[in-house]
Amino acid sequence: MDLTQKEQAADELFHAQPHVFASILVQQQLGVSSAKMDFLVDILLICFLAMKESSLIWPLITEDEQERQMGRLAATVQFGDDLSGSLRDRAPQQYIETHPEVDLLAFVQVETANWLQRVVPEESDKFVVMAALNFVNCIAFVPLPAPMKPVHGTPCAQCTDVVAPR
Repeated sequence: MDLTQKEQAADELFHAQPHVFASILVQQQLGVSSAKMDFLVDILLICFLAMKESSLIWPLITEDEQERQMGRLAATVQFGDDLSGSLRDRAPQQYIETHPEVDLLAFVQVETANWLQRVVPEESDKFVVMAALNFVNCIAFVPLPAPMKPVHGTPCAQCTDVVAPR
C-alpha cells in the first residue's frame, strides 16, 4: 500500500469506525513512539480492509465494545498465566483454535511477533500488541446485525438476487 492508499484507507477507517481510529491516536499518550505507531496503523488498516472485504455490514465498534474486548483479552491472558505446566502451554493454542477469526488472529500474531523481533524493545510495546489483538477481537466478537428477511418478489437485503414469489 502506498502513502496515498494508506491515507484514503485511514480516512475511510476514521469515518466508518472513529473509536477504533482513536485507539491508534491514544497510543502516543501511552508512550508509544510515532515509528512504532506506524506498525499499528498498518495492522489496523489491514484488519479494517479485511472487515470491508467481508461484504458484511459492520456495526460501529464503540469505546465500550473496545473496553469489553480488552477485558476479555486481559482475562484470557491472566487465565493462562494462572495455569501450571502443560495446561499453560495448551491454553494459548486452544484460544487460537476456537477464535471466530482464526486467520486474522494468526496473521496479526505473526506480524506482531516479527515486528517485535525487529524493534528495540520498550515497555510501551505491550500497548501496541494489545491494541492490535484487541482490534481483532472487536472484529470477531462484535454483534453483527441480523440479516433482513426478504419480502417475496423484492431484492434480498444481503444480495443482488431477487427472491421469487411463492
